[in-house]
This record gives sequence, C-alpha cells and structure tokens, in this order.
Amino acid sequence: MRVTLLLLTLLLLLPGCGPSAENTLVVYTPHGRDLLDHFGARFQELHPEVQVQWLDMGSQEVLDRLRSERTNPQADVWWGAPSDMFAQGAEEGLLEPYRPSWADVLPPEGQGPGDHWFATYLTPEVIAYNSAAVSPEEAPGDWDDVLDERWYDEVLIREPLASGTMRTIFSAIIYRESEGTGDPQAGYDWLLRLDAQTKEYVLNPTLLYQKLARQEGLVTLWAMPDIQLLQANTDYPIDYVIPEGGTPVVVDGIAVVRGGPNPELARAFVEFAGSKEALTDAAERFFRIPARTDIDPESLPDWLQDALPRIRPMDLDRELIRERTPEWMSYWDSNIRRRGRASR
Repeated sequence: MRVTLLLLTLLLLLPGCGPSAENTLVVYTPHGRDLLDHFGARFQELHPEVQVQWLDMGSQEVLDRLRSERTNPQADVWWGAPSDMFAQGAEEGLLEPYRPSWADVLPPEGQGPGDHWFATYLTPEVIAYNSAAVSPEEAPGDWDDVLDERWYDEVLIREPLASGTMRTIFSAIIYRESEGTGDPQAGYDWLLRLDAQTKEYVLNPTLLYQKLARQEGLVTLWAMPDIQLLQANTDYPIDYVIPEGGTPVVVDGIAVVRGGPNPELARAFVEFAGSKEALTDAAERFFRIPARTDIDPESLPDWLQDALPRIRPMDLDRELIRERTPEWMSYWDSNIRRRGRASR
C-alpha cells in the first residue's frame, strides 16, 4: 500500500499526469480500495470524460497532507474521516464551503457550520476477534472486558496516531471514564491498562486483519463495516461484538478541498457520494450505514435492519472531544505507549 501511495504521489507531480488536468478528480480518503474502485467506476459512468484518482491513507494522514499542501492543493475532495477532523480542517481554512442538494435530510450532527463538510455514513466501532480461536460466548462483550487477564498479549491495535477510527475509540473511552467532566486521568489509566494488554500496534488495516486471522493476536478494536466487509469478501475467521454498554458512532464526512484543481468536479462528486443511490449501494455492497434520514428502512439490507437496534451510541460531548483529542493523543503517545506492562 505504501509503494502504491508513493507511485501515485509521484505521478501526481509529473507534468500532464497531475490533478491540474481538467478531467482528473483527485480524492484523499481512508475508505479502502474495494469501495473506492467501485464508486470511482460508478462516477466515471456518469462522467465518462473524468478520470478518478485515489490516495488511500489514514484519516489523520489525510488531514496532515492537506495541511502540508495548503499553498498548492493537490486534492479536490476529502472523503472519509470522523467529523471532528473535518471540523479541524474547516477551522484551518482547508475546506471550501459547498452545500449539496441532500444536506437538509441529514441529522443536526451530520453537517458542520459554514457548509464546510457533510456526513455520508455513520460508523459504529466494535470489538473484533478471531472466531476460530474464540467462541462468541468467550469474546469480550464490552470495552472493559478487553482489559481482562484472558486477553493479556492478545490485543492488536491499529497504529492510533494515523487512524481516525482509533483516535475516536480512545477519545470516547477517555470521555466516558471522565464521567462527562473531560478530566482525562481516569481515561489515561484505562488506556495504560489496554497498552499492557497490547501485543502490537499495527501499521495499517490490511496488516491488522492478516495478523488477527493468523492468530498473532485474538482481539482488536475497529470499525463495524470493515469487519463485515471482511466476512463477506474473505475467508478470514473474524467476527465482532457490538459493545453492550454503548459505542462511539463516527459521523463520517465528505468535503471539497479549498483551492483544489477541479472544484466543479469536486462538487459533482460530493453530490454523487451523498445521493440515495450511492448510499443504498454502499449499504448493500460495503456495509455502510447511510447518514441520510430520508431513506426507507425497508430498502436497507437485512444485516443493517438487524444491527441497528443493537447499536447504542455513546452519549458524548463531541465539541469537547474535538478540542481535546490532539492533547489526549499526544499524552498517550508520550506517556502511555509501551509503558503499560511496566505498571502491571
């Protein structure tokens, strides 16, 4: 994946190959190759003259890259990240205001002030496990169960600093442990115990799935749609549990990049990505939960109709979490990472 990203980056910098071409749309996204290839092809069916290029990377990596390209933007669209990251990008002047035609059918938390970003999907976080080694009865049923001695040296965690998913889970746990005060100490203590359980921080999702399937670890924390997609498309023995006590539900957004080479194409893609057709297609093929509120529940796939009653969103102060997450993650990196075992 890193080699592919490097080659695409080099191509974007070559004369005639970059996003300055009028018919090229460049999208930065963490959504994964299968989804991106499918929707890239769908968009090109509607716009045959357009070439869609993806840079697939972690959510935090997208935000950092947009910051580095501020004076010479290379992307047209940012598609996929927790809403707090889009809010940060908007505050830093990285996003272009654009209100798509479907904006009015989103919930209040599904759009940012100033029309800088809008939600496409809602993504619950779950506990995944190797189902060949762990039975459903044995699997952790809630976040605190992952700290049980049974899972010592059996937890795999996606590298948190690059991952919007892991930053969301860590920040939600810190907020939960603070009992709504935002005081992070109890949350830091919880994450220190998780660190003691953790066998490895894994570079990217693909490696995470492979290691979990090979029983190099037995448990991880990750996004529900990605685990369901693995179940549908691979023979990996991986299943998941929706945490009984509640879970953070990521409001996953899309935005036009300020100063991008092709703003008209960018706006057309935002319209496309949030359309009913694209969202129901994503639910059927890629296990995504639409953010729109005007989609008939009976038109949604059976898996989603079954899962929705079992998803209990955590009651979170999203604005406080957005403001404090950089501080919390910096503390985790400097004071918790690889220090948990010494505290046992």
